[in-house]
Parts: sequence; structure tokens; C-alpha cells
Amino acid sequence: MASATLNSKGQVTLPKSVRERLGIEAGDRLEFIESGQGFLVVAAIRDIRSLKGIVGRPKKPVTVEDMNSAIEKMGRTP
Repeated sequence: MASATLNSKGQVTLPKSVRERLGIEAGDRLEFIESGQGFLVVAAIRDIRSLKGIVGRPKKPVTVEDMNSAIEKMGRTP
């Protein structure tokens, strides 16, 4: 099991084996996700373009007027 030490500036140097396993290099971002057992460390290196196609197209086209109307309705308080 790999381990690291927190320095006086609150920084940690990840062991090479961990960096390789996460597929990260200098400048990449990490996300810390709190779980019931501590924190999960996840590399946040996905390109935004990888999200393309996650949400399907609407069944019918939405007009600009429809979008503006929906935005206006969301701004109103009940």
C-alpha cells in the first residue's frame, strides 16, 4: 500500500505508483469525494467533449420563445 506525508503547507506528494495508476501528471486536477469510509480520490482529467451525447435530443425542437418563457417562469416565486 502506498502512503504519503502531509507537509507544513498542507501539501502531499503522491507516490509515483499512485500517479501512474490514476493516470495523472503535473497540472492535472483531483477530486476528493467524501464517502462513509473517508474520501475517494478521483482524477478529474476527462475532456468536456466526453460528455457529448449524454442527454438525448428533445422529441420536438424548442424555440427561443419557448426557452425565454421557461426562464421567465423559473424566475417567478409561487
